[in-house]
Amino acid sequence: QVQLVESGGGLVQPGGSLRLSCAASGSGFSDYVLGWYRQAPGKQRDLVAHITRGGVTNYADSVKGRFTISRDNAKNTVYLQMNTQKPEDTAVYYCNAGRTSVGDSSSSWGQGTQVTVSS
Repeated sequence: QVQLVESGGGLVQPGGSLRLSCAASGSGFSDYVLGWYRQAPGKQRDLVAHITRGGVTNYADSVKGRFTISRDNAKNTVYLQMNTQKPEDTAVYYCNAGRTSVGDSSSSWGQGTQVTVSS
């Protein structure tokens, strides 16, 4: 399994941008499916975006056209570029890595990074 550490969260105004990074340690990063989840207070943790080993991406409807997930296998890092942010994007964001799919029982989680969208 890989160990994951997120960074890049913070406070941003509505309409602004942030880029989250998730650095992985351990072997075989390129073999993992990677994803970003978020959890707002009192709500369940939801999948925001994921990227396959081959670079195919998929997004939740709420972030399509605003967020972009990407991976750099040479740097063992997955990114989430968040543009045109809205207050409802406020949440703790977690990255996830799984050998078969994201979010399954054998996948790895980071510790989370807080994103707050507010004026």
